[in-house]
Amino acid sequence: MAHRAGQGHPGGDLSAADILATLYFGVMRIDPATPDAPGRDRFVMSKGHCTGALYSALARAGFFPVEELTTYLQPGSRLNGHPNRAYLPGVETNTGPLGHGLPVAVGIAVAGQIDAADYHVFVLTGDGELQEGSMWEAAMFAGHRGLGNLTAIVDRNGLQQGATTEDTNALEPLADKWRAFGWEVMEVDGHDPAALLSALAIPAERRARPLCVIARTTKGKGVSFMENQAGWHHGVPSDAQLAQAFAELDAELQA
Repeated sequence: MAHRAGQGHPGGDLSAADILATLYFGVMRIDPATPDAPGRDRFVMSKGHCTGALYSALARAGFFPVEELTTYLQPGSRLNGHPNRAYLPGVETNTGPLGHGLPVAVGIAVAGQIDAADYHVFVLTGDGELQEGSMWEAAMFAGHRGLGNLTAIVDRNGLQQGATTEDTNALEPLADKWRAFGWEVMEVDGHDPAALLSALAIPAERRARPLCVIARTTKGKGVSFMENQAGWHHGVPSDAQLAQAFAELDAELQA
């Protein structure tokens, strides 16, 4: 998709892909036939620049035709660089400016708490995004409210645009910070579907506090020249790189 469009964020798409697949095909209560059903689970893609992975998950889940993925980032396409709920079913809120997704998800979870609704709210954040003060204001309020219906997943690939998170503005000890704000915390391999499923499928009614799942991931997962490379935060593979990426990913699927 990024190769065809000539732009995109493939490094972050690949670090988040297993998380999104687990949510959409193993965890969330959703129905593309009734995307606005009041009882649906809600998902907020806070790292809204990684639309390649999000749109792929939405299409495979049946929210729009898979063939439409070929229009990614093209003029007039519904699949623009940041998700827009006015364009696509299944998109709960517009995201892209970092630091906004968790506050919105907290608001949705508070509404569910007030209404005694049984839906669950999931939000996927980048780790560099956690350098935004708005994220910690939202985290503090979620802990205060005891939002057991809220799960935040951190795509902890350790890289942001241009450098590592720890060289830019260190986040560790990250788990302790979430716990200090009143959250339950689990740390998992973000590319292990069984581990993700075990963490994300915990029924919300069993919790009195919000849950943060720190998913340890690899930027550019599965593509050797992208893995752990800050330069692939955004970028476009050449024809040769695209062929190599497909070959490596196919080999991994066959392993």
